[in-house]
Amino acid sequence: MVFENTKKQLEKAFSYVEVSEKTKTALEEPLKIIEFNIDLKMDDGSVRVFKVYRVQYNNSRGPMKGGIRFHPQVDLDEVTSLGFWMTMKCALVDLPFGGAKGGVQVNPKILSNAELERLSRAYIQGLYLDIGPDKDIPAPDVYTNEETMGWMYDEYSKLVGKDSPAVITGKPLALGGSLGRDDATARGAFYVLDEFISKEGLDKSKLRIAVQGFGNAGYFIVKLLKENGYCVQAVSDSRGGVYIGDVGVDELMKVKKEKGSLGEEISNKELLKLDVDVLILAALENQITSGNAFDVKAKYIFEIANGPVTPEADEILGQKGVKIFPDILVNSGGVIVSYFEWLQNKTGERWNLEKVHSELKSKILKAYNEVVNLVSSDLRTSAYVVGLKGLDEVISNKEV
Repeated sequence: MVFENTKKQLEKAFSYVEVSEKTKTALEEPLKIIEFNIDLKMDDGSVRVFKVYRVQYNNSRGPMKGGIRFHPQVDLDEVTSLGFWMTMKCALVDLPFGGAKGGVQVNPKILSNAELERLSRAYIQGLYLDIGPDKDIPAPDVYTNEETMGWMYDEYSKLVGKDSPAVITGKPLALGGSLGRDDATARGAFYVLDEFISKEGLDKSKLRIAVQGFGNAGYFIVKLLKENGYCVQAVSDSRGGVYIGDVGVDELMKVKKEKGSLGEEISNKELLKLDVDVLILAALENQITSGNAFDVKAKYIFEIANGPVTPEADEILGQKGVKIFPDILVNSGGVIVSYFEWLQNKTGERWNLEKVHSELKSKILKAYNEVVNLVSSDLRTSAYVVGLKGLDEVISNKEV
């Protein structure tokens, strides 16, 4: 279902840009699909089986790039869609990467740290021949982090018999990670939002903002907004949400860690209907659908999550005059700084935080300005058009 939605978005973009049939064919289906099972020994001696995926969607612009998520709802449809979005995202922000994505169908919250390490290493044991610094470069995603990437990088290096830091991004600093990677996705989104608000001449202190999702990206976007004078009224996690007022973001995270949730003052569904100016979607796919789009009151939606608004909801929101800033632009900060990490690993350089932030801001705002200056039906379509142009320039000139 998710992949069908991505195809609808792609077909719409094709009507606004002329690309070769070769390009259209190359984007119809992934280059390679990898599926296998991991038989994992648990701490109590039992064995559980976990389904594993890696979809390598397209490598026309360079080695494939994309995260690995640990989530109970991971399936082939979702991972294929995410691989496609990575392909479009890398082209949009002009990175020398193609797109890929991976995942394990697991609830990581009920696994011990030792079990998570064994699962992470087993993932690489099954995939190491299909990835590499110039082939396919994984990174963190939902419920994976720098520790997960450290295990995977270590396992890959053992299996190939040499130190290979450029095979994985999002690693700990001590293992070749980059400064600025922890908040890169949220920081990129903040640069886009702040640029729009500034150019529109809006008073940021009077804007009412709600944020759905309080994982890594949700935490950091709330933190950046509050630090820069914006008013975040409400935030939710997977179990529910709260009105935050003057409560600090670190205090919110402390509550979440201690109680397992921010609270249940409002539900996720209710948060989407709040009378706010800006709604930031930083959770999962398909949050706004034809079933609740009519209830959305926000004027502006920023998609930090991948695919949080369905095509049907897109149409409804567009008719209501809601401006949607699309995922492949808004959340591209993560892959941009992943690219910076990969570059540093390849060259042996170490960038300071100021350079990382400066280069990130420059790259994402260049893409933002290309998108907003392009005439199409909406910003999502414009973003796809910019990405398609970047892909077509390469694919149409390659031999079949």
